[in-house]
Amino acid sequence: MRQCMDSENLHRRIHRIIGQLNAIDKMIDEDIPCEDILIQVNAVKGATHKVGQIIFEGHINHCVKEGLEHGDFDRTIGSLAKAVEQFSKI
Repeated sequence: MRQCMDSENLHRRIHRIIGQLNAIDKMIDEDIPCEDILIQVNAVKGATHKVGQIIFEGHINHCVKEGLEHGDFDRTIGSLAKAVEQFSKI
């Protein structure tokens, strides 16, 4: 699966998300106003969604395309349907 996504970009984004989560954790202990914490939570949610989007796009551009090119239609469509289902839960 590694070949279907830009792992360096994903790792960089994930490390940024981890930093944001650590900041939220500290904000809770520092008695920061709830609205400010929620802004950061929303930022993490958006960043996490973007990671999912990049993975999903990689799946389509590599795995689905390759499966269709090799004539493995049923398995490829099943894989795509499962990916759509999982991504839509985010």
